[in-house]
Amino acid sequence: MSTKWWTEKLARKRLAVLLAASLVAASGCSLLPKEQEEEVLPEITPPQISQKPEYEVTTTTLETRVSASGKLISLQEETLFFTLDGRRLMELNVKVGDTVKAGQVIGRLDVEDLEKDLRQKRLQFRRDETAMKETLRKRDEMDPVDFEQEVINFEEKRQAIADQEAEIAKAELTAPISGTVVTVNVKKGDLIKAYDPVAVISDTSQLVAAVKLTKDDLEKVSVGMPVTVDLNNAGKVNGKIKQLPVPDTENGGNGNGGNGGNGGTGGQNDAERPEDFLLVTLDKMPKGVQRGTPLSISIVVNRKENAIVIPPSALRSMGSRTYVQVVDENGKREVDVEVGQQTATEVEIIKGLTPGQKVVGR
Repeated sequence: MSTKWWTEKLARKRLAVLLAASLVAASGCSLLPKEQEEEVLPEITPPQISQKPEYEVTTTTLETRVSASGKLISLQEETLFFTLDGRRLMELNVKVGDTVKAGQVIGRLDVEDLEKDLRQKRLQFRRDETAMKETLRKRDEMDPVDFEQEVINFEEKRQAIADQEAEIAKAELTAPISGTVVTVNVKKGDLIKAYDPVAVISDTSQLVAAVKLTKDDLEKVSVGMPVTVDLNNAGKVNGKIKQLPVPDTENGGNGNGGNGGNGGTGGQNDAERPEDFLLVTLDKMPKGVQRGTPLSISIVVNRKENAIVIPPSALRSMGSRTYVQVVDENGKREVDVEVGQQTATEVEIIKGLTPGQKVVGR
């Protein structure tokens, strides 16, 4: 009995030791740091090589156009100015939009001092005429040289009066044509400089489209060619080229507008003339348009039916060589081509390709 008891007691001690060891091990593990979780990296996809675009060789109606912007102007237009310098504008009888008749007075300068002086000269000349009559009666009694000098003095006074009358006449500005006042550059009381523009009169019944082209574009067009004119807020109308610009060799290419009947050039070198523009007559003038209305024109200078074309991005060049890359069932190959017309979106191929082939873009 004592042996059995001792054996059970020993077994209980062993169990207690094992239990204590298990507790110590468990508590020890709780004090250790937690292991970091393994980071999951995203899957890296290798970049794909970009595929160059491929285009089919097609046919189309190919047009090369010349385009430009401009405005409506009048075929008959006069820029008015005074030729008398340094005078105040005493009278201005028009404003923009007024309709005037040829010969109508537009304005007058202040020449009161000249008019007063002219009156004095005329009175004095009447006295000189009386004296001259007496001189003529005594001609036979006078020395021929003295008589000739008297005649010269008398004629000089007559000429001085005529010159002053002509100078005063310059103070009045009249309309050289009938039309509409489209510009007024001065106001009453202004100090006027000779030949500076005062007003512009336009015959608005003779409106045409006017544009300026580059030298290269002018070489592509001619009188009579059809034109499409796009008028601001009025739509598109058809027309024809009426006139090409005329070089002004006398003034280095500058305009030389009308002078209101007063002669001279002066400030008129900067005036626009119809001759400075390419002019287009319209088949029909839309309602509501007026001089100065903005517009654009388009002229077909070359047209070809069934032209073989490719996009400009498919055309390649190296030195003097022009070629394309053609792709077919055998892969890519280079083909030399001959180019015709070119637009912003299409290139004509005269030789080297046929419709239906495919070319590689860049």
